[in-house]
Amino acid sequence: MNRNLYHRLQARFPTDPRSPCLLLPGGRVISYGELDQQSARYANLLVALGLKPGDRVAVQVEKSAEAVALYLGCLRAGCVFVPLNPAYQRSEIRHFLEDAEPGLFVYGPQARELAHEAAMRWKIRHTLELADDGSGTLAERAAEQVASFGTAQRDDDDLAAILYTSGTTGRSKGAMLAHKTLGANCEVLLEAWRFRPDDVLLHMLPIFHFHGLFVALNTALYNGSAIRFEPKFDARRALELLPRSTIFMGVPTFYVRLLNEPGLSPEICSGMRLFVSGSAPLLPETFEAFTVRAGHTILERYGMTEGGMFASNPYDGERRCGSVGLPLAGMQLRVVDDGGRRVAPGTIGNIQVKGRTVFSGYWRLPEKTREEHTADAFFKTGDMGRLDADGYLTIIGRSKDLIISGGLNVYPQEIEALIDELPGVNESAVIGLPHPDFGEAVVAVVVCDKSATTAPNADDVIEAVRTQLAKFKVPKAVHFVDDLPRNAMGKVQKNLLRRQFDGSEGAG
Repeated sequence: MNRNLYHRLQARFPTDPRSPCLLLPGGRVISYGELDQQSARYANLLVALGLKPGDRVAVQVEKSAEAVALYLGCLRAGCVFVPLNPAYQRSEIRHFLEDAEPGLFVYGPQARELAHEAAMRWKIRHTLELADDGSGTLAERAAEQVASFGTAQRDDDDLAAILYTSGTTGRSKGAMLAHKTLGANCEVLLEAWRFRPDDVLLHMLPIFHFHGLFVALNTALYNGSAIRFEPKFDARRALELLPRSTIFMGVPTFYVRLLNEPGLSPEICSGMRLFVSGSAPLLPETFEAFTVRAGHTILERYGMTEGGMFASNPYDGERRCGSVGLPLAGMQLRVVDDGGRRVAPGTIGNIQVKGRTVFSGYWRLPEKTREEHTADAFFKTGDMGRLDADGYLTIIGRSKDLIISGGLNVYPQEIEALIDELPGVNESAVIGLPHPDFGEAVVAVVVCDKSATTAPNADDVIEAVRTQLAKFKVPKAVHFVDDLPRNAMGKVQKNLLRRQFDGSEGAG
């Protein structure tokens, strides 16, 4: 039996191939039949390029219908899809390409110079361009291919995708996601969130991370739903489309911005069935205000790149403010102390999970994979929380210093390394502070070298990061201090820095 994820998705497409799949701005509609044909063309192109099942395809492009067809074409050809944030800069992309060693790098027009360098320096066999409007050499080559393809045979444990996930130290690690893992994620969410045949998903998330690609898009495709496929989140545009949709998935920032729109009302949302929030903690004030303004209680859930969805507030039942809900079907979830022993209900500890949606491990990092799993195969999430007596999970914080800004992961060490290289800087620490829009704001705390003749100011620090890393990683504030607080072991106590600068604004 073919366990290819596309084979499983296709089996659940509407019986009428003319059924709408992607509803695009401007009125263009791509049917399920058309998407099937377009994905076949991309699959045929991959084969024509000499790619084989298991070969990686790295994709750094903006959100588009063609990008969806490429993703599905990769699945059909048995290739491993490696989506990359279009905001990533040269040094970041270099790491991903060197690590994944893709047979094909698909890039946007802004990255032509980088693609040329990738082909010459990093020996990428093929580089093709895909523009925001769907044009480019990739689309041109795909148009020459036939519109039918026999989906490649894949087993449950074969890789479907690699998503690079942020850590707190070193470079990003590639989380390996198997066909069975992503398929199980669809099945679990379809049941948990009560998808219906007539559901219409309003999709305003990016498709380079788990939330937008494998939670929102995959589950809607698995349900055969129509998808209002918008290039990015826009609060006013969302208000226009909510009356013609039934499901919306977003990060907390989306809900904050919707609340800033005077047009948000129960009447606008009367046809909606479900609002889901994830990728970052939802502030209680946002949860409560949205219930009043929209007439809907947001369903908050919990997951991560390494394991899909772990827990969710119930569709029927109490959606508890401040909680991410109950373990999803097939998931085991426990909270343990530092010695690995379960703690009593209501006690804060380390969250560990196990189940069929958990990832296969880190790409080419077997030791790291073993390190992040217990002897009985539970994954150590790095998050801290508590389980109430009735099974609801509350996330308290992170044992690691990961920052989540606007639903995107930021790991401090990467930014600190850049700041520490600046003339006149002795050391730095990057922390996340509460932000009403982004959830957390990236903030840099810098210690200057007292013996240096010159020292950078806040603008210098921000500019140094801005030219090297993606915009969402750039500090929103810079503070200068004489020394960083440390514990007896010499480790910087970032909790004290967060306490010191929480509520302050700007540079100081």
